[in-house]
Formats: sequence, C-alpha cells, structure tokens
Amino acid sequence: MKKAVFAMLFAMVLSVVSAAFAQDAAPAADQTAAPAAAATDAAPAAEAEAEAPANNSYKILVPIGCAFIIAGAGFGIGRIGGNAVDAMARQPEAASAIQTAMILAAALIEGATLFALVICLIM
Repeated sequence: MKKAVFAMLFAMVLSVVSAAFAQDAAPAADQTAAPAAAATDAAPAAEAEAEAPANNSYKILVPIGCAFIIAGAGFGIGRIGGNAVDAMARQPEAASAIQTAMILAAALIEGATLFALVICLIM
C-alpha cells in the first residue's frame, strides 16, 4: 500500500515538475534595448516572432498533472474521513475534538490542492 502511494506521489511530482521547468525553444530578444529602437523595429520583431514556432509540448502534461492532483487530494481526504469516523466510533466522547482535527486537516489538503491546480493551470 505504501509503495503504491509513493509511486502515485512520485508520478504526480514528475508530471508537475516537468511542466514547471519547461522552457521555450527560442529565448526572447534582448529586453534592455532602448524604447526608441524598439518602436522603430516593432514590425520586423513581430514578423520574427510569428515565424518561430513556440515549443508548447509541455502543455500536454498539464491535464495529467491536474488529474494526479485531484486523485491525490481525494485519496487523502477520503482516508482522513474514514479514519476519523473509525476513531469516533471507538471513542464517542472525543468526537468533537476528532471532528475539528479532521476538518482542519481536510482544509489544509484542499488549500494545497487548490494551489497546485492554479500553478498547473497557469502553465
């Protein structure tokens, strides 16, 4: 069970990291040029950018990364909920403390999931 969880987390990290560190095929032109020179060379620069294809092959991995993120969050929150219900069944007098801890942990997982999804979708 632990190996499967580790493999899933490893695959999720690899899919997100590969998209995060991907670079365009051609680096941008020198950004420190004078504004007057940039205004006179605007048309040739636009033509050069239109001719050079952008390397967007990493965008194929974004939906896969999103799927791994959602699956990991669902798995984690499901385990938290299941273990909390088991603990409440064993000790009903501690149900309020267990429920508070469960909701806090689920909220932290949801926050990390939302952050990861935003980063993944920005790419």
